[in-house]
Amino acid sequence: MSVELNHTIIAAKDKRESAEFLAHVLGLEVGEAWGPFIPVSTANGVTLDFATVPDGNVSPQHYAFLVSEAEFDVAFERIREAGLTYWADPRKERPMEINHNDGGRGVYFPDPSGHYMEIITRPYGG
Repeated sequence: MSVELNHTIIAAKDKRESAEFLAHVLGLEVGEAWGPFIPVSTANGVTLDFATVPDGNVSPQHYAFLVSEAEFDVAFERIREAGLTYWADPRKERPMEINHNDGGRGVYFPDPSGHYMEIITRPYGG
């Protein structure tokens, strides 16, 4: 049997807000609430289960999404329309720029809970 990531839980200040934010940026659907989770599924079958943290203290994590060139254009426009600050690099040294790593395009942006989201059009090292 091959090993695949099936799902992960993403802590959020407000699970609905975070799930809807990411689904909107990436053009995905928000699933029906299941227990304490609001799911968002990716094309490769991984489910991101957003869960509200009772005390609101979220430890920021990094999540990267591989998208097509066309999907990047749409998502990046949504990031800009939302007035979000974005960066070309993980150290936040190149604000309001995108990168061209590995011959593709990439950008980092924050979600409502402070997680560090990234979209890339080429896998790193590829």
